[in-house]
Amino acid sequence: MKNTQTYSGIQLTTLVLLRFLIGWHLLYEGLSKLLDPNWSSVGFLKESRWILSGFSEWIVSNSGVLNVVDFLNTWGLIAIGIGLILGIFARTAAIAGSMLLLIYFLNNPPLIGLEYSVPTEGNYLVVSKTLIESVALFALAIFPTSSIFGLDMFIHCKKTKDHDSK
Repeated sequence: MKNTQTYSGIQLTTLVLLRFLIGWHLLYEGLSKLLDPNWSSVGFLKESRWILSGFSEWIVSNSGVLNVVDFLNTWGLIAIGIGLILGIFARTAAIAGSMLLLIYFLNNPPLIGLEYSVPTEGNYLVVSKTLIESVALFALAIFPTSSIFGLDMFIHCKKTKDHDSK
């Protein structure tokens, strides 16, 4: 792990803030799905127009698989959000969140010629907020923000003490 003293306080604070804000967003998305008894990923999956469209159709056509996907999506968002906010297993949470958001992007990218029945929040061309958030999470996985501010700090301290005592 890179020596954290090479980063300024403002750099680390900004990265921790970014980690917290994305964590909040993902936690809220997961909780809103959990609390909505009618929520299902079926609408999103039916909108899939790109390289994952065949896989999405398969999920929608199998109710058991759809139920598992809905469960994993909801609880994955919650777990990733908590991990990022609290800084516990934050690197794992950032990588998992980046991959999940990339899957969302690959299902419904804003590409020319792809049209969706559900209106989007804005006008995008290739780059969307989902892709940006995915890349931001990947970047966060590279920096040691949770060993500076987060529960991973305690795990890091324990590992250091155990290593030093040997």
